[in-house]
Amino acid sequence: MDTATHIAMGVGLTALATQDPVMADTMAATATTLIAGSLIPDGDTVLKLKNNATYISHHRGITHSIPFTILWPILITFAIYILFPHIDATHVWLWAQLAVFLHVFVDIFNSYGTQALRPITNKWIQLSVINTFDPIIFGILCLGIIIWAFGVHPFLVFFPIIAILIVYYIIRFKMQAIIRKQALKQIQQQHRPVKIFVAPTMKFMEWRVAIQTEEHDYVGRAYGRNVTFTDKVKRQKFSPDSLLWQIKGNPDIRTFLNFSSIYRWQSRQLDDDTTEIRLIDLRYLNKGHYSFAAIAHLDKDNHIDHSYIGWVFTEEKLQKKLYSH
Repeated sequence: MDTATHIAMGVGLTALATQDPVMADTMAATATTLIAGSLIPDGDTVLKLKNNATYISHHRGITHSIPFTILWPILITFAIYILFPHIDATHVWLWAQLAVFLHVFVDIFNSYGTQALRPITNKWIQLSVINTFDPIIFGILCLGIIIWAFGVHPFLVFFPIIAILIVYYIIRFKMQAIIRKQALKQIQQQHRPVKIFVAPTMKFMEWRVAIQTEEHDYVGRAYGRNVTFTDKVKRQKFSPDSLLWQIKGNPDIRTFLNFSSIYRWQSRQLDDDTTEIRLIDLRYLNKGHYSFAAIAHLDKDNHIDHSYIGWVFTEEKLQKKLYSH
């Protein structure tokens, strides 16, 4: 989820924690514990200061893993105990643990996903039923916070909200299944799909759809049950004799290959001395442009002169980013 929603979740948990007699004595400690717990797994955002490849490789990776889901609450408890030595550390730890767990748990439901089961497996868990920012979820949480601020008992506010959100998630899973079935039905008339991706947008009825077959990539949108594919491209195979295979060790290219669950790659000759390799993530088509990509320019000896990975929303900006690295 996005930062604003995680903060709203932290405030909601703070409201519930005020009913714990131990936590109710110090509102400052309670709010700090729950909001910090709701945000701390995203502390890896500071890796953006190094470079995009490092950030993309690690964001929602180890910081959302099992060891860190256990470690973060301990660190928060230690910090809170230093600031508020009179408070019961056990209760602080329990509430911090709940906040951190919920942060990691809700993040698995969007298309970015997390490595929540690391070190058991490094696989990215991407259930893709909730957009990174879901205005309905955020709106419900904000409404609950406002009602609580007017003096309504937090149990009467947030327990119904929890029930509503559970039903909402179930509805999203059912919608995804319906769209998946319809999309596969359309493609199976001509080709045999090998991979499918269905993910939500900020609009309740609109979903992104990408399907790979053995020969082509299909990318489009679903509006209700109506699936429309707007992009169809013949696939280039990623085989040991391909040019992409020769440069897969480049940090930007390697990061893209590890992160993207459904993508295509293309090569083109720009001039006698430069070949461009471009990888695009099929999950992020918006207004005719794929916003997440990796690109490399190779010299005539197939050595990389420039490379870049990241989110860029115009071709002009992508080229500027490429040559600024």
